[in-house]
Amino acid sequence: MTDSTPADPFPVHGMDAVVFAVGNARQAAHYYSTAFGMTLVAYRGPENGHRETATYVLESGSARFAVTSVIRPVTPEGHALARHVAAHGDGVVDLAIEVPDARAAFAHAVGHGARPVSAPRELTDDNGTVVLAAIATYGETRHTLVERGDYKGPYLPGFVAADPLAPAPAHRTFQAVDHCVGNVELGRMDEWVEFYRRVMGFTNMKEFVGDDIATEYSALMSKVVADGTRKVKFPINEPAPGRKKSQIDEYLEFYGGPGVQHIALETDDIVHAVRSMRESGVEFLDVPGSYYDTLGEWVGATRVPLGTLRELSILADRDEDGYLLQIFTKPVQDRPTVFFELIERHGSLGFGKGNFKALFEAIEREQARRGNL
Repeated sequence: MTDSTPADPFPVHGMDAVVFAVGNARQAAHYYSTAFGMTLVAYRGPENGHRETATYVLESGSARFAVTSVIRPVTPEGHALARHVAAHGDGVVDLAIEVPDARAAFAHAVGHGARPVSAPRELTDDNGTVVLAAIATYGETRHTLVERGDYKGPYLPGFVAADPLAPAPAHRTFQAVDHCVGNVELGRMDEWVEFYRRVMGFTNMKEFVGDDIATEYSALMSKVVADGTRKVKFPINEPAPGRKKSQIDEYLEFYGGPGVQHIALETDDIVHAVRSMRESGVEFLDVPGSYYDTLGEWVGATRVPLGTLRELSILADRDEDGYLLQIFTKPVQDRPTVFFELIERHGSLGFGKGNFKALFEAIEREQARRGNL
């Protein structure tokens, strides 16, 4: 008997890296080392022949961040990353995906309507060969398709191993990237959901519309696309009409267009993660005590006692598969754009639907403090 299951047209191994363009990569690398507990593992810059930019690569478990800044003064025809930071502030420019065959993935994507950014090319050093290609997605964001094979280097050819900027924590704050959320303009969400279906074969995993995701003042709509293995998950948000400016409207205004709103980081101990990051200066959204008054009635027992959830402003949600614990940082730069989520899953494959109202009201309180509601 033969297997009639169709072959995946766009197989993936998982997220390869979240790539940030920032104004000062050295300082950003220090922040993610000390505040997020990540470890610097690789570097590329003028000292090893790359004259235009400096890039620091940090890891925590399988999660990898690459932060890049432009070194030379900006001219009208200057570096694209410098123009990007000037226009958008610090933000994510690339959600890199590891694939088994970058050439085949690129050919499939472009053949199904993706805009090519960079044709497949090989990079080689003493540690082996990596194949890279890139396609465009919403705004100025790209997906670099990374084929690593048996490459043994610390990141990519051209990078050298780097010493940590801070002592490695005894227990990792987080272990993986869980999902990456994009904000797009009003009326464009379904277009990008269809893009991921057509170009990558991703399916619509979840969707949240109407009262699911509205408060008294603002609303948004969200759909989640994912590959068949659920290793790569991309929620996509768009604003919806409301009485006041939604968090998506605020993001689009201050970022200057669509882009990556937040990165969810998977942790196996959210209490340790929150305590550690708070001690290092990371600010999280506060949740009113009233949220916890009835939480136990519908969430039931969780690994973390209700009193600790209340103390740390950690949210909880349960669905048919299990439960999750989550918390959100405030924006990590001066512009109210990119922020992070910590998520601890116990069976649940969801995204905290039961918490949307409490979360968005917390975000609205911060918007009001900034004068942007």
